[in-house]
Amino acid sequence: MFPTCSLPPAGGGAVGCYSCPTFTLQRVIFSAHGNAVYNVPVKTLVLAEKPSVGRELSRILGCAPKGKGYAEGQKHVVTWALGHLVTLAEPDDYDAKYRTWRLEDLPMLPETMKLKVIRESSNQFRVVAGLMKRDDLGELVIATDAGREGELVARWIMKLAGWRKPFKRLWISSQTDQAVKEGFAKLKPGQAYDNLFHAARCRSEADWLIGLNVTRALTCKHDAQLTAGRVQTPTLAMICAREREIAAFVPRDFWTVNADFGDYRGRWRDADGNGRLFSRTGAEEIVAKAQGHPGVVVAVDSKSKTEPPPLAYDLTELQRDANRLHGWSAKKTLQTLQGLYENHKIVTYPRTDSRYITTDLVPTLPARLKAASFGPWAGFIKPLLDKPLKAGPRLVNDARVGDHHAILPTEQAPDLKRLGTDERTLYDLVVKRFVTVLHPPCLYDQLTLTTRVNGEDFFTRGKAMRDPGWRAVTSRVAADEAGDKDDLPDQPLKAQKKGEPKPVKTVRLEKGQTVPPPRYTEATLLTAMESPGKFIEDEELREAVKEGGLGTPATRAEIIEKLIGYGYVERQGSHLVPQSKGMQAVELAPEVLRSPELTAQWELRLSKIAKGQERPEAFLADIRKNAGELVESVKAATATYREDNLTKVKCPMCGKFMVKVSGRGEAMLRCQDRSCGHSRPEKAGGFMDRRVSPKERAREKHLARQFSDSQQATTSLGDLLKKALDKKG
Repeated sequence: MFPTCSLPPAGGGAVGCYSCPTFTLQRVIFSAHGNAVYNVPVKTLVLAEKPSVGRELSRILGCAPKGKGYAEGQKHVVTWALGHLVTLAEPDDYDAKYRTWRLEDLPMLPETMKLKVIRESSNQFRVVAGLMKRDDLGELVIATDAGREGELVARWIMKLAGWRKPFKRLWISSQTDQAVKEGFAKLKPGQAYDNLFHAARCRSEADWLIGLNVTRALTCKHDAQLTAGRVQTPTLAMICAREREIAAFVPRDFWTVNADFGDYRGRWRDADGNGRLFSRTGAEEIVAKAQGHPGVVVAVDSKSKTEPPPLAYDLTELQRDANRLHGWSAKKTLQTLQGLYENHKIVTYPRTDSRYITTDLVPTLPARLKAASFGPWAGFIKPLLDKPLKAGPRLVNDARVGDHHAILPTEQAPDLKRLGTDERTLYDLVVKRFVTVLHPPCLYDQLTLTTRVNGEDFFTRGKAMRDPGWRAVTSRVAADEAGDKDDLPDQPLKAQKKGEPKPVKTVRLEKGQTVPPPRYTEATLLTAMESPGKFIEDEELREAVKEGGLGTPATRAEIIEKLIGYGYVERQGSHLVPQSKGMQAVELAPEVLRSPELTAQWELRLSKIAKGQERPEAFLADIRKNAGELVESVKAATATYREDNLTKVKCPMCGKFMVKVSGRGEAMLRCQDRSCGHSRPEKAGGFMDRRVSPKERAREKHLARQFSDSQQATTSLGDLLKKALDKKG
């Protein structure tokens, strides 16, 4: 007898109660008289997000390739998506009138959002959907990436394929064999992640409703290829605001007065602590007053300082460091990290926003250190392993870990020969930070001296190291955005006594100049996206967005790449420089969409949905309302768009001057008339290099039909086209 809490369905099927601890999936076939004829175990379908992960899961679960797009074993059938297989339907899937972009048809606000199969991956969807219809597959395990986007990938496939049977969730933070096996031993009910799915669905639908409506409104209103979005527009606005600050900045000369006391140097400051003098005459007066007079130490201030190690990496912090240290884009960092996670299995889940770990991971730390104990890190790791390991609150904090913990090395030692140069570079960064976090604080004495010369005070600052602690592993220097701060430089200092006389060797002026705030790099932009509070005037919301930000760690790199791809921003060295199109796009976008305030509110609400603290329907109702208001504000606006990157090249289709478009890769020339749509690479080679617009393609088909059958076989294509063009002229 098989344990069951209900009668089997007519004709056979999986039976049993899923709440029974002894339940085993099975398939029972019944005769016409209701008698069991035979039974076979029912298998579990496992859905991965990518083929590479699917193949690894197949190996661990003992499955072999059985057909195209899946593998099968005695207990499991493993298949995979290709990232997303299903997406939200296009506007013209709701109504054919949306194939043509018209301002009067906006806003587009479907009551229920439809799904559709992505055409390029439709073959794999058919494989997955076919497996989901098999009678002998009685349960599904979602094994897509353990995050908001991975949940969406699986749930949309399940919905469109019609999966109605039970499902569970594999939730792991590393791809090692041990982690996978432990994860399958601790599968959770799929319904436990419903809120995460709702948050992902709401994010996607909000992007559709806001992005598509405002993009179409701007494009139709100004007859230009303009885009907008709930995250990209406020991010672009921050870049453009910084550019306006730079353009408006007027540099000023200033002077500092510096004295050499033999064994240390000092800088003049006034009673308020200001060291800059914007009058050369005033600075020269101080030099004259101090020159030739002895000094005396009037104050010695010594404070013991404790500098804790930096926090572990989340994705954004790792992207910042990779950009600052190696000039990497956020996208490159994420792609490389994903490879270390999926292919090499030597780091934990990449797309995390936590910089802490939970208590249950502490026992695994020695094994992780041993796996990373090679090369330059071996000398730093050995002392940690020689005594009981202490993981303090800078690393362990259960309350600060959401879906995933901080990025750590796994217990699996890397095969260094298999790592590419970029992979080794990034893995070294992860290991370095992991080792650094486990080292003790840096202890030093901060010394500040005040030396008085003829009534003028000169200040000196230095450090006396007592225990370098974590700084023995790394010398971490914070990025200085201001660029012209008047900080006292640290210098080595011997013990000094109050009242001690000091000779004044020289007193001299140093000229400086104020500098504008620097343009954003990807590192500093990621920081601004993560913490946009300083751009928000409302104090309560500014405090609230400390939990949110613009986008998520997983999407910020994509947003930056989109801004570059649209021609709004260019990479110039390490800086992100807004272009004319981007500056105008911000000004033309609805004002409320330019501020991080509205987007930060949305991100906070999405977080609440993921935690079950807000209803998805209420959020989407507000998004629909916002979308309608944003479209109406675009319609009512009086500002105009100006193409200021016109070239002298005429469009071969309509004769209008073409526009140079700079984005990712090669520069393009595009017809300024959006209805024409002709485009080609700026440095076009032969005939086959050009891009063909729909209008041009239709014209060429017409020419081919008109002349192909009426000419001799020896007539060349060039002659045919020439004759056709002559006839048209």
